[in-house]
Amino acid sequence: MAPGAEAEPFALRGEHITLDALLKACGLAGSGGAAKGLIAAGAVQVNGQAETRRGRKLRPGDEVALGDRRIRVRPP
Repeated sequence: MAPGAEAEPFALRGEHITLDALLKACGLAGSGGAAKGLIAAGAVQVNGQAETRRGRKLRPGDEVALGDRRIRVRPP
């Protein structure tokens, strides 16, 4: 994604979503195992910081980055 480009929105269905579930829901990981591997390898950032906890709870305003894709969590 080009610098300054908008992050893709992801609307929550509840209060939060876990990081591994978000990766699967957005198509950034094909399975739970793939999501776990990406997170464990430090390839995923949350709010600009590497995140290695697959159960990290994401709430509105959080931004997840993997490679050149960015996802911003929005309220339901």
